Amino acid sequence: MGIALSVNLNKIALIRNSREGNYPDLIEHARACVSHGANGITVHPRPDQRHVRPGDVLQLAELLKPLPEIEFNVEGNPFAAQRGDYPGLTSLAEATLPDQCTLVPDTDHQLTSDHGFDLTQTADKLLPVIEKLKSLKIRVSLFMDPIPEQIELAKQLGADRIELYTGPYAAAWNSSDPKTLENLYQQHRQAALLASELGLGVNAGHDLNLDNLPRFSTIPGLKEVSIGHALIVDAITLGLAETVKAYKAILEATTRIQKTR
Repeated sequence: MGIALSVNLNKIALIRNSREGNYPDLIEHARACVSHGANGITVHPRPDQRHVRPGDVLQLAELLKPLPEIEFNVEGNPFAAQRGDYPGLTSLAEATLPDQCTLVPDTDHQLTSDHGFDLTQTADKLLPVIEKLKSLKIRVSLFMDPIPEQIELAKQLGADRIELYTGPYAAAWNSSDPKTLENLYQQHRQAALLASELGLGVNAGHDLNLDNLPRFSTIPGLKEVSIGHALIVDAITLGLAETVKAYKAILEATTRIQKTR
């Protein structure tokens, strides 16, 4: 299999939550993404429940259970406090048994995730979480910056994969500084090579879009990209079916080229 596309549905839930009722229907949009070629569904529940809610995670797990070829990825901060009916990320994972749990060091005060773990500070706290998730046969991915020393620590902690934080790369794509863009690309490339050498799988995500994904998808060893905001924005113009197909086409083209080398 080539590079997998996991569609993050947070923005669909955000729109739904701006009104009473269940419109747009998150589950129907997940079903549509899968039918048009997505390889997985990602959600990132937070304690403030500003978009995906615990009930959504449970429903999505039921939707995807009979579809073993479609991966369910639940992201979040394992240290975020329980609030209301938000039971905490580990409890949600235990209840739904997703294929993958991506641990992210975000806080309630962040608009979105904007940095990877500093494992020199959080390794001791993360270790029992990783061990718990792996005991449930859930693949564990850590949201990481492309820093070699940190990636080595991720391996030591027992993570299965890392998800490279691509926000700075995406921001540089639209800048007038090609040198910075190239440096960031090379940092991610070297980080991916190191991760692969260590036996870690490599995922990536944050602000990847139809413009910057073709270059980034050439990162060696890339297994999965998780894309939400840009994909949902593109769907406003292109429609959801054509948008999912467009992202898939980029990843499939990269896979074909890599196979001929």
